[in-house]
Amino acid sequence: MQTYTTYGTCARQIQFEVENNIVTHVTFIGGCPGNTQGIAKLVVGMHMDDVIRKLKGIMCRNGTSCPDQLAKALEAYKNNSL
Repeated sequence: MQTYTTYGTCARQIQFEVENNIVTHVTFIGGCPGNTQGIAKLVVGMHMDDVIRKLKGIMCRNGTSCPDQLAKALEAYKNNSL
């Protein structure tokens, strides 16, 4: 399980797992439960590059969003910088 500390969003952290480049689990800590649960369920089973491509740059407030933060978390994981 990887943990990413978010910034600029209501969610404080994202916990996720990736196996063979496929997202297998996502949990947002904090944030709007309906939206974050929906995002998490939609991305499970997807290739992490597809998730990054679809979610990166989605804005809510403070120049980011929960989906954008998930993309950043996956990028950090991919680049071994978590």
